[in-house]
Amino acid sequence: MVTVLTVGLVFVGVFLAAFHTPKAHRLPVAVVASDQGAALFDVGLQRMEPDAFQVERYADEGSARSALFHRRVYAAYIEHGGTRRVLFAGANGLAVQALVAPLGHTLQGAGGKVHTEDVLPLSGGDSRGLSVFYASFGLALAGFLFGQMTYQVAPRLSFRQRMASLGIFAVVGGLATSLIAHTVFDAIPGPFLGIAAVVALMSGAVGAATVLLIRVFGALGVPLGSIFMLVMGNATSGGVLPPSFLPGWLQPMASVMPPGVGVRALDGLAYFHHDGVGSGLVVLGVWLLVCVGGVFTLDRIAVSSGIVHAAQRGRPAAVHRHRRKGETA
Repeated sequence: MVTVLTVGLVFVGVFLAAFHTPKAHRLPVAVVASDQGAALFDVGLQRMEPDAFQVERYADEGSARSALFHRRVYAAYIEHGGTRRVLFAGANGLAVQALVAPLGHTLQGAGGKVHTEDVLPLSGGDSRGLSVFYASFGLALAGFLFGQMTYQVAPRLSFRQRMASLGIFAVVGGLATSLIAHTVFDAIPGPFLGIAAVVALMSGAVGAATVLLIRVFGALGVPLGSIFMLVMGNATSGGVLPPSFLPGWLQPMASVMPPGVGVRALDGLAYFHHDGVGSGLVVLGVWLLVCVGGVFTLDRIAVSSGIVHAAQRGRPAAVHRHRRKGETA
């Protein structure tokens, strides 16, 4: 009862803290305009949503578009030749669209109409921008269940057998998820094998972390894995809202937890010109190496201590038998 209530209340607390009233925190916006135009735009942003945006000056429209396509900014205000435009990436999701699309209205009354344009829309098979989150959450959940059940169903597996099953699970899960999300539903655009590789590494990292937690803490490792890998990991993944919308104490977890780096890498493959793919592969690889190495070390220690313990238990018996034979003689 205590364990289940703890996990449930942590889930409620963390998800409500993250999403009950989500607000952007200094969301970067590119500006290509004169000093006066940039200042007016900045004032308009502060009036509309104080501290929600951070204006960053760019030299020309090309560099601003590149920053938008690589997710370094979430919108771009372009002022050129008497025309004014606000560019944004709909691929950031509906919540970001709802925040940045009205930016053109902030200067509507000063100097004419401001045109708004979605230069990086969502895929036709992902109208609400949640497919990456659902795909990552499903395999993160599967990774946690793998770590839990590998000790419940097959507690006597050797280290090699356990790691082989983890590898098979991750590879098959990655390929199957990519087949469903990419090929069947056309919900996640991008390279098929790239999506499969990121999902495989993410689910493998969650599975390996859960295995290590159970190996260290025993039965307590199951709720700990649920709290850290599922609750904290998915709440900070950025699949529902970008990390810039999270409270300050949750934002750092988006860049280190497997679901967070996996979601960013998938978004990069699908829309944002491979943003976060390289760093995501490195972070997920480190998770796998550290967790697998930890399980291997603990298994070796257990085997060594078991041999020593058995030897120490056998010595007195052997000595006792030797003494009895001597007494009989």
